[in-house]
Parts: sequence; structure tokens; C-alpha cells
Amino acid sequence: METHRTRRKRLGYRSALVGGGVAVAVGALLAPLVEAPAASAASRADEVRHPVDHVDPLIGSAGGGNTYPGANLPFGMIAWSPTSTTGDQTNTAAANGYAYDTTRVRGFSLTHVNGAGCHPGAAGDVPIMPFVGEVDSSPTADTKDQKYAATFSHEKEKAEPGHYRVGLDSGAAADLAVSERAGVADFSFPQDAPARLLFRTSNSLNGSENAHIEIDRERHKVTGWVLTGAFCGRRANGGENNRKTYYRLYFSASFDRAFSTVGTWENDRLSPGATTADGGEGYLTGADRAGRGSGGYVGFDTARDNDVRMRLGISYVSLAGAEANLRAEIAPRASVADVAAAGRAAWDRTLRAIRISGGSEPRRTAFYTALYHALQQPNLISDTDGRYPGMDGTPHRVERGQTAQYSNFSGWDQYRAQVQLLALLQPEVAGDFAQSLLNFARQNGGVWDRWVHISGATHVMTGDPSAATLATFYAMGVRNFDAKGAFDSLYRQATVPHPDGLSDKGCPGQCEGQRPNLAQYLESRYAAQDTCHCWGGAAETLEDSVADDALARWARLLGRTKEADELGARGGYWRNVFNPQATGAAGYIQARNRDGSWVTPFDPASDRGFAQGSAATYTWMVPQDVPGLAGAMGGRDKAAARLDGFFHKPDGSWSVRGGDPLRYDPTNEPGIHAPWLYNALGQPWKTQETVRQIITTVYGTGPKGLPGNDDLGTMSAWYVFAALGLYPQAPGRAEALLTGPLFPRAVIAPAGQRRALTIDAPDASDTHPYVHAVRVNGRPHDTSWLDGSVVRQGGSLSFDLADRPDTGWATDPGRLPR
Repeated sequence: METHRTRRKRLGYRSALVGGGVAVAVGALLAPLVEAPAASAASRADEVRHPVDHVDPLIGSAGGGNTYPGANLPFGMIAWSPTSTTGDQTNTAAANGYAYDTTRVRGFSLTHVNGAGCHPGAAGDVPIMPFVGEVDSSPTADTKDQKYAATFSHEKEKAEPGHYRVGLDSGAAADLAVSERAGVADFSFPQDAPARLLFRTSNSLNGSENAHIEIDRERHKVTGWVLTGAFCGRRANGGENNRKTYYRLYFSASFDRAFSTVGTWENDRLSPGATTADGGEGYLTGADRAGRGSGGYVGFDTARDNDVRMRLGISYVSLAGAEANLRAEIAPRASVADVAAAGRAAWDRTLRAIRISGGSEPRRTAFYTALYHALQQPNLISDTDGRYPGMDGTPHRVERGQTAQYSNFSGWDQYRAQVQLLALLQPEVAGDFAQSLLNFARQNGGVWDRWVHISGATHVMTGDPSAATLATFYAMGVRNFDAKGAFDSLYRQATVPHPDGLSDKGCPGQCEGQRPNLAQYLESRYAAQDTCHCWGGAAETLEDSVADDALARWARLLGRTKEADELGARGGYWRNVFNPQATGAAGYIQARNRDGSWVTPFDPASDRGFAQGSAATYTWMVPQDVPGLAGAMGGRDKAAARLDGFFHKPDGSWSVRGGDPLRYDPTNEPGIHAPWLYNALGQPWKTQETVRQIITTVYGTGPKGLPGNDDLGTMSAWYVFAALGLYPQAPGRAEALLTGPLFPRAVIAPAGQRRALTIDAPDASDTHPYVHAVRVNGRPHDTSWLDGSVVRQGGSLSFDLADRPDTGWATDPGRLPR
């Protein structure tokens, strides 16, 4: 196990930063993802040497991707990024504070969550705004962001891993760089105008219960905190349940020069010269919140020096923790350039877990930016001394052998692809994350919440994704967590009803029951739509079937045969919501009532009984038993024909961009595994052409390069796996499904491991997506799936690719994925 010190060293930080150099700028590439055929053999000389050079943080910042471009580190606590405004101080232009098409900002916030779908999403704590002019009214009273905000142009914006810079049209500029829990900023101002820095302490994206600021003129410091939470608290489907507080963020900022003026504000009252203020905004929006809140400002004399340097640390435990984090991670005289260089090096090392060769520059940019987004989470919430805020509202210290406490778990999204990539590339972080979730569950009365933000249980979405996640970690070889304790706890959640399971509080989108109405589920063997106390009975049944199958596989690995048999049977409960006569033409997954009747009227395009998806999409969500699903549909050939119709319009043209509830939706999770189902149906060449079609038409570079919400790296992880030619077969397993790789060569070398998996595909190109032959460790391989031992232990994987389908490769009925 690594210590805190060794882990910081691995990520590129020492207790004192030295050296310098500014990271190479990464522009917003807009090139299409098309390339000429590759050379006949991949050359190691063409290997990407510095992946960080190919990252564009602006990808996904438009078109609903909800990424943010600001400075962060892999799994870091601080994420310093702009908060944009469209003229409403209680709202923002995108779920996570930044929208590429909105070029007006009201501050640079210290915390963000990548790609969450709720608007506003979460965090965005303590926006800090360089303002040119006199503060002669309360910034909170500027409810339309007309005065204390500024526009900018993208020509004056540079976003790169660990570093963000922008020049505002007001003449001010911000240059930000971060370590894991701290940061350094240079704010510059025009010399011929007043220079002020606003601390909007109460103005988190979702509002706040309270906030506090203190200005120390003698020590040139500003400190404070915000008491907030409320993830998804404004959402119509259950959001009121989350209008609550569950964490406090502390900050400590010190400056390299004296303040020329100071002041604070509370609501509409400005107090020039004051040094303390308190007050929150509440968790509503619009007129119900406008004009509420508090903050403070400091001013500077820029007659001789118009550049102000600020050093800042944050903590979820205490002000002392924030200051200790800053001391431990950034040296007193470290410049923005120093910190940016260290951050660039940290990202470069992390991204080098996959080294690709060949491919066009747009391909490389899309790939490494996807990897960058996928490895932003989970996020540190423990300080350098190991203390962190518990889910019970009190501070805790990391467990013996645990490196750090992590949070930000959008389980319903992440268990399908992102957690597999984390386990593959960062197994030590995955283990610490597993232990973190177990710690939270123990602090939460044994309940594993499905969407954890900082130290809050938000209950968002449906199913039991923690079971699928930890079972996947264990299957993929992650061992640095209390596996027995975690399994026992998750097994209890899956078998012992909890009082919350009978509550409708927060339903449908944030139902408090993590295994809702479990007694009825165990009796009926499906979640009844009319009594399930869940988002949708059919979706809940499918999610729990996936989770139970994953737990069963984990139990077998632990030698728990009785539990494995019990849970394995429950993994087949999906059959109880498959109605073979749902329509006159075909069977579908369909919700049922407790008396056994089907919920009618039924429409495959409807989401009745489902969560963020239609019956047509959810019918394919049986990754743990594709042969069984095919049998229910009338056999593999009939199932494959139906799958053809899921990806194509009646005229045969592709339908993979979303918008049609009867067909594939690349923007949301329930169906993202569907392209790989052809492998188990005996038609793997269709997986190859479908995945390639999605890669080349749905994903790309530029701000609109993601199909939809990145969902804490899930959509980006999908792309990484697809480009490598691998995809997780099912939760709770290490096996991978195969398709044609995008690059001539890739070397997967997990952090801290001596093993590596080399993938060679010399003919990889846009014209050669089809697999003709595969060799594993030099031996012919005639199946469209890869044994989990290869994923865990490494080896070599060689593809012979072709420009036309090979309808004979990997089609032996006895050797299909099961």
C-alpha cells in the first residue's frame, strides 16, 4: 500500500515544488475523425510519447456533455473552473457551471463534478471573481449578473490539464493551476482602474444553507466556508428530497501583497471596511433565491504592479486542514508556472497507462481527452493527514492500509464502463474507492447509496450499483479493500428489507430505498410497478438482476457457494418482466403489477416502468444473460434481426445518434452495451461495424465531441474501450468482448503494476474495421471474447483487420460469449 506521501509523489507533487515551464497549450480542435489507412505495420517510433499534448479539456463543454475546462488533477479534490451566467445569479449556463457557447462568467469556482446531468449539477463552490471597478453595491443584489460579471472570447482562453487561463473583456485575467487539494492563481488587472477580487462564498451552483467569510488585513488572508449540498435538488422527479445540506467546504487564501481596501456584503447590504459576513442563499432558484447570500471583497493598488498572486487550499474537514493541505502540496514561492508544470507531468504519467501508436491527430485527441475525462473521478475528499467528512456528519480518518478517501460516485452510470477502466488502469485507486464506499455505508447505517456526492447520500437514479461496482473490482483483481466486509454488507442490503424501502420520499428520481420494497421483490421475483416505491418496476427488476448476478459471481470467488447459488438464481429475475406477447410482433421487457398483471397500455417507445429510457432500450439490458434473452426472443437469429432494427431505420440507414425512443441512444446508459451484443448472437462483424459507426459519427473533437452527459467519465470510458477494441462483458466479470481496434498499436500498462497488455492491429484504419483473425499471446484465438485472466495478468493481443466482414470468424455456437 502506498502512503499519502508516496501517492503524491506518484502524481507528480512534492512538499515543495521546484522548476518551472509553462505547459504546452491545447487548442479546441474541430477536425473530423477521419483518417487515411494506416501503414502496414505499427511502429513503436510512432508511439505517443506525451499523451498530455493530445488532451483538449474543452471537448464535451457544449452540446450537453457537461464537462468543465478548468484546472484539476487525476482524482483531485480541487477543480478550479469558470462559472458562467446567462443573466440569472441563481442559475448557470450548464449543469456543471460552464457552457462553451456562453462567454460570460461570474467567477472561478473551486469544485466541480464532471458531466453530471442534473442542472445545476453539484458543487461549483466559492466562485472567485476578478472585478475591474469599484464595489459600490452588494454583488448578491446584482441578481441578473449585469455588473459583477464579465464577458470573454475563446481566443483569450487556454485550457490544458492542470492549468486554465482566460483574459476577460474587462481587462482582468485569471491564470489558475492546481495540486490535488490546493492551487495558485495569478489575477492581473488594468493599471488605470480599480482592482477588486470578489469571494462569492454562498454562491454554489445549487445554493447554500450558510456561508462565512473572514478577511485578515494584517496577514493578507481571506478564509471562510460554505455549507451546502442539494445535488439534483431542483429536479422535478423527486428533487425536493435533496434540497438539503450534507457538506461544508473550507478555504484559505493568502496573497503576496497588502489589501488596499476590503468589504463584505449580506443580501443587498454592502459593508465597506467590514471583514466578516455570514449568510446562505437557500436551495431554490429564480425569484425565490435571488438577492440572498453573502461574501467579501479585497482590493489592490495596481499603480506599480498589476499582477496579484493568490495561494489557496481547501478541505472538507476544517480550516486548519485547508491550510495544511496548501503547505503540504505547494511551496511558498511556487509560481503558477511551477504548479502547472507539475500538474502537466502528473497528468502525463497517468495518461501513459495507455500508450497508443498511429492514428491521426484528431483520433489521438479524442482518445486521450476521453481518457482524461474518465480518470478525473473518483475525487479525493480526505486531507493530507487522512481525515475526511463521514456520511454520519462527523470527521473520520482513513482505515489502516487505505491511502485516501474518495467520493463522487454516480453508480447507475459508472458501473457499466468507467469502473472497469478504473480497475484496469488504476487498481490501487479502485481499491481505495471500494473501501471508501464501504466506509460510507458503515457510517450510513449499513446502507450503500447509489449516488454519493462528497459525504452525502443523494439516492439519485435506481438499482444497486454498488454491488455491481465492487463485484467488478474484485473480479478484475482489485484486492486492497475489505472484500469480505464489503460483500457481507452488500449481501445484507440485498436480502434484508430496510424501512426506507417502503417510503416514496424522493420518488421517482431519488427514492430513498436502495432495495425498494425488498420483501415484495423477493416474494414476487420482480419489482411491482404499483407497489415498488421505485422509479420504475421494470427498470428496478433489470438493475437488481444485474447486481445480484454480479454479487453471485463475487460470492463464488469468495467460496460462498450458498450465497452464490441464491444470488445467481436472482440474476435471472429479468425473465419475470419479459412479456413475450407485449406487442403483436415481439416480446419486450414490460412492467408488472403486484397481482401479476402487465401494466397497460404498452408502448415500446414509452418510459412507463423505466428510468431515463424506453422499453425498446431496456429490453436489451440483460448483459449477464444474453443467451437467455436471445432464447426469449425466439433464438439468436431472431434476436440479431431485432438488434439490427435497434441500430437502423426501416430503410436500412443508421440510427445511432439518439432522439428515437425505439432505437439506440448513445447519450444515456441503459443501452450503451448493446453494440457488443452481436458477439453473443454469433454475428460479431455487426458489433465491429456498429461500434465503428458510433465512434466516427457520434464522438469527435471540439466542444460538441461527446454525445451527451459524460456522467462522471462513463461516456468517455465507453469511447476508450471501443477504441482499444475491448468492452466489459458484464458487471461482476473481468471478461472482455472484442471488436476492431482504432489504432495500430496500444500498450495498456496499469499504474504501479509490472503487467501490460499489448494490442497490435497493424491495418487499423477507417477502411479496416472488421476482424479477420486474432491471436492471444501468439496463439490463434477463435472467439469474440477475451478471458478475464488476460485482462488481469496482461499479455499480447494481435488483430488481423479487413475492409469487409468476415462472417465466419468467432461464430461457432459452442464458443460464443455466455
